[in-house]
Amino acid sequence: MRCPFCQSEQLKVLESRSADEGGSMRRRRECIECEQRFTTYERVEFSPMIVVKRSGSKEVYSRDKLISSMVRSCSKSEISALTIDSIVDSVEAEMYKEYGREIPSTALGEMVMQVLKQREPMAYIRYASIFKNFNSITEFLDEIQKLDSKSLVGHID
Repeated sequence: MRCPFCQSEQLKVLESRSADEGGSMRRRRECIECEQRFTTYERVEFSPMIVVKRSGSKEVYSRDKLISSMVRSCSKSEISALTIDSIVDSVEAEMYKEYGREIPSTALGEMVMQVLKQREPMAYIRYASIFKNFNSITEFLDEIQKLDSKSLVGHID
């Protein structure tokens, strides 16, 4: 491991603790040369998951791509980056448990939408509008009407 600031390999671990409910290890580190501090996470590395697209093409699952899509959907909500990481951790655990090595993109999208629907209905609508590729206002409105009206209270300006 190298310091992200000066690239030195002279590091010391200041603190280690379990994170993500035991799913990873969080380590606080300090560079001996430049004295900058930073945090690293150690996660179990699974064999690569393959996402099967609607077209039938396949691509290697990208955690960063999933996080990026969720950040866009949650950008105007109160969901923090830490919460998004936690959601992605739970989706990944479910994904590996249910699908093994290949997952249809539709199943992955449905997993994310299910979590967002429960936590942040407006982020869910944003994510669904992209994932489901709405072609008309009617499709968009139909999806909104499927939500429980109580879950939208306080989210509509």
